Amino acid sequence: MVKTPEWVQPLFDQVNTKAKAEALRLGEAIPYIPENGHYVDMGKKDVVWWTNGFWAGTLWLLNHATGDPLYQQTAQANEQVLDGAFDKFIGLHHDVGFMWDLSAVADYRLTGNERSLARGLHAATLLAGRYNPRGKFLRSWNRDRAGWVIIDSMMNINLLYWARDEQNDPRFGFMAEDHADTVMNNIVRPDGSVAHIGVFDPVSGELLETKGGQGYGEGSSWSRGQAWAIYGFALSYAHTHKEAYLDTAKRVANYFLANIADTGDVPLVDFRAPATPKIVDTSAGLCAACGLLELAKHVPVLEQPLYDDAAVRIIQAVTTDYLDLDPATDGIVTGGTPAYHDDQHEVRMIYSDFFLVEALVRLLGKDFMIW
Repeated sequence: MVKTPEWVQPLFDQVNTKAKAEALRLGEAIPYIPENGHYVDMGKKDVVWWTNGFWAGTLWLLNHATGDPLYQQTAQANEQVLDGAFDKFIGLHHDVGFMWDLSAVADYRLTGNERSLARGLHAATLLAGRYNPRGKFLRSWNRDRAGWVIIDSMMNINLLYWARDEQNDPRFGFMAEDHADTVMNNIVRPDGSVAHIGVFDPVSGELLETKGGQGYGEGSSWSRGQAWAIYGFALSYAHTHKEAYLDTAKRVANYFLANIADTGDVPLVDFRAPATPKIVDTSAGLCAACGLLELAKHVPVLEQPLYDDAAVRIIQAVTTDYLDLDPATDGIVTGGTPAYHDDQHEVRMIYSDFFLVEALVRLLGKDFMIW
């Protein structure tokens, strides 16, 4: 187990202070990216938006670590707002895992709230409804993209593993494993890099092409996609004990670590993009750090320091240069980039903050299994 560096507790205290100020300011509002220093309420702007569970997840992590009831109250207010996404339905994607695993399922895990159990199972059933039995994958997006699968999906299938265990119903697990196998065999490359998007024939299940998606382009290596794969396959191993998932997580992790060695442990947004402009994505680094800490739990003892120490280096690198701890402003981690070709580069994003808090509570030994 990684030794907790001395700087972690003081940093967590500062993050906790700012998060509490944000919770008091936001009430039931759901944050995403601040505008002019303050969050817009995504619960009102777009209740089905894919990131709408990350704030609730952050709050549950903080509640578990500190016992502060404000965090529980605010998380449960967010959870109720998300009922509107169930009602709307149109616009929900595979990201129901992100949305309800981190809100309702976290609530149920910590409080036993029966309404939260129902919400989590509702979301899991929606995700299961996206399963393609010919291609053995879960459809990611809507519209005319029946065969599209994105690497982010590896984090969403944890909702199915939870439903499998909660309901003692192996169907959910079969779908999750089928999907993980399809991603592993088609979207993860032999060198440990990953494509963002795999396009499959929805009738035959054949892989037709891969796309760059939120990365630079076809054949490139979007760093947050790498992070989703590290963490997602490490978690799939934790839920199934299939060695192939652990081997895949290690291969992707080793590729990721090789690519941040020359950038001070802060990842560029795409490892295969042109040298200029130089754009970083701190969210990729913090997500990968959490994945590395999870991975270290499952590898042989002699390998654990490789991943634990790398996680600590990434967290320290990001928090040294990319933090705003002023309680008067919204957003804690700076330097997050949603996508290479977006207009917004190196901004504050709610999932960057989530993975920072998750990383810190993991290092402090105050975390719980939120995935």
